[in-house]
Amino acid sequence: MKLFSGLMALLLFLLQAVPGLGLPRDTLRCLEYHGYCFHLKSCPEPFAAFGTCYRRRRTCCVDTTSNFHFCQDEGGHCVPPEIRCLQEQEGLCPRRGWKCCTEV
Repeated sequence: MKLFSGLMALLLFLLQAVPGLGLPRDTLRCLEYHGYCFHLKSCPEPFAAFGTCYRRRRTCCVDTTSNFHFCQDEGGHCVPPEIRCLQEQEGLCPRRGWKCCTEV
């Protein structure tokens, strides 16, 4: 998680340094509070809604328990429900109904 936070900070710095490449203001606010932008209108269980992202097209979700991990952070891949996983793992995916797979 520390690596992810460090990479996000570097990305934000680079985006702010180059004129015209900045993120929308609501997205920056979400990331400042260590939030994540989900495609969903409501946040999954360990998260609470904290506004919007990407010019009100996504929901900013902030962790309330610090007891979570994202699928990609753990080496998995988010796939739609119609795809069968050879090995499924715990992890959050940004789209409702998608699952986290280590092997597809």
